[in-house]
Amino acid sequence: MELLLSGRYSRWLEPARVPMVEEPVVTGAWWDYADPIAARGMGTMLAAHPRPVKALLRDWARDGDIWKRRTAILAQLRAGRATDTALLADAIRPSIADPEFFLRKGIGWALREYSRTDPGWVLAFTETHTGLSPLSRREALKHLERKGLP
Repeated sequence: MELLLSGRYSRWLEPARVPMVEEPVVTGAWWDYADPIAARGMGTMLAAHPRPVKALLRDWARDGDIWKRRTAILAQLRAGRATDTALLADAIRPSIADPEFFLRKGIGWALREYSRTDPGWVLAFTETHTGLSPLSRREALKHLERKGLP
């Protein structure tokens, strides 16, 4: 995992190596595998190869495997201003109604991180997506509440 996610080898993170990234997400089947792969692996791959990786993440967002869905949701955690909000929304929407804790927490985390960059977008998203779980909403708005926004 560390070699895969090391900045030194980031050039190896390309669409042809998706199976190498996907395997530990699916077989590890836990947050300690999926989260670093999402933020550092898929996020790096997305920045370098946006077109094919966006399509892949949209597919993963609708997959039956919750860890692939969580990976799609969290892939832009480190993107900041480079976040593709259409992709973020597309990654979140298929899991909004899912009762799975790790999906709900992941949705909130992704929105909370992006709220540091664009609080208005996150507020609008949470207001228009009324089906967000209380956990997702609470996590998404955590930093904004401290600033007195919502």
